[in-house]
Amino acid sequence: MSYKRVFVIVMDSVGTGAAHDADKFDDLGSDTLGHVGEFYKGDLKLPNLGKMGISNLRDMPIEGVPVADPAIGDYGKMEEISAGKDSMDGHWEMMGLPVTKPLSTFPNGFPQEIVDKLEKFSGRKVIVNKPYSGTEVIHDYGERQMKTGELILYTSGDSVMQIAAHEDVIPVKELYKICEYARTLVNGPEYTVGRIIARPYVGPDKDHFTRTANRHDFSLKPIGKTDMDRLREAGYEVIGVGKINDIFSGQGIDRGYHNESNMDGMDHVDEVMKQDFTGFCFTNLVDFDAMYGHRRNPKGFGQALMDFDERLGTVLKEMKPDDLLMITADHGNDPGFRGTDHTRENVPLLVYSPSMNKLNQSLGLRKTFSDLGATILENFNVDSVRGTSFYKEISND
Repeated sequence: MSYKRVFVIVMDSVGTGAAHDADKFDDLGSDTLGHVGEFYKGDLKLPNLGKMGISNLRDMPIEGVPVADPAIGDYGKMEEISAGKDSMDGHWEMMGLPVTKPLSTFPNGFPQEIVDKLEKFSGRKVIVNKPYSGTEVIHDYGERQMKTGELILYTSGDSVMQIAAHEDVIPVKELYKICEYARTLVNGPEYTVGRIIARPYVGPDKDHFTRTANRHDFSLKPIGKTDMDRLREAGYEVIGVGKINDIFSGQGIDRGYHNESNMDGMDHVDEVMKQDFTGFCFTNLVDFDAMYGHRRNPKGFGQALMDFDERLGTVLKEMKPDDLLMITADHGNDPGFRGTDHTRENVPLLVYSPSMNKLNQSLGLRKTFSDLGATILENFNVDSVRGTSFYKEISND
């Protein structure tokens, strides 16, 4: 192998322009990185992502982020073949398991039979039951929920069921138990939902409610073997940081770290980098998506990018010669676009190692996210079943 440790950091929702099939998702014109750069009018400063080639991989550079000449590593883009544009679809596809059959969505709310079962199990009434912004739904219904103890049930354009409750009214453990039960109701075949998300919040009133880091995703279990399973079977260690453990329901993971925030997640990355292991560390940083993308907040999104870029500088300095770092995303969530849902976009692919001798190469547009997993497997001499590896392009063999 060229690399003893492989680190992948997923900047959740940081897309780089509409995908070839964006019209099927009504997402033509979306461009998360481009629109954040336009909002900042040249003041978006991303020196570390910039020198890795984040503007090089684009047809038009991000405003304020010059093209690196040369980039310190290699760069490209990946397009998704999965049927959806959710985090689960994107992460599963990276690990060689694209979601080819569309999962269930509920633009008119969940069927009454599911609502009835939730009410019977929980002993609580269900309210709302329709697509809604997560921050707006607790603003509009949170005070009522505090008084009545009801469950706020809502969804989005993705295959998700979200249940919100105030932590002082419904304890987090009780909310988790309800969500675990909800998970059993939508595992197919009639209804197959990607994620059940517990959404606890706190605060005294609608103008001060905030969602807490006790969010928990109860994901559909992987419907097949992933590249993480293959690595473990071959004797390599797999570490998940952030919601990776939730997305894969713990499957294929030796150790997991829960993130309170992007910066907490980077603290965990720093911690893992100090450890001696041979294998793969898979990190998700969700604040871009949850805090700023869905809320259509380009200012906050850009600041989160700059905060991450600063922490990235430490990672680059601490990397060992036989470490490999790949930075990507799982979908878009353009804060300059209409609506509040994810956007169907291509995602960045930035690749760097201190020992790389093939620098400033374009890796082109990869035809599936699974190319990332196939590359990791080839590095460790493990056979892949999906994707085209770009290991030879980045290795020192």
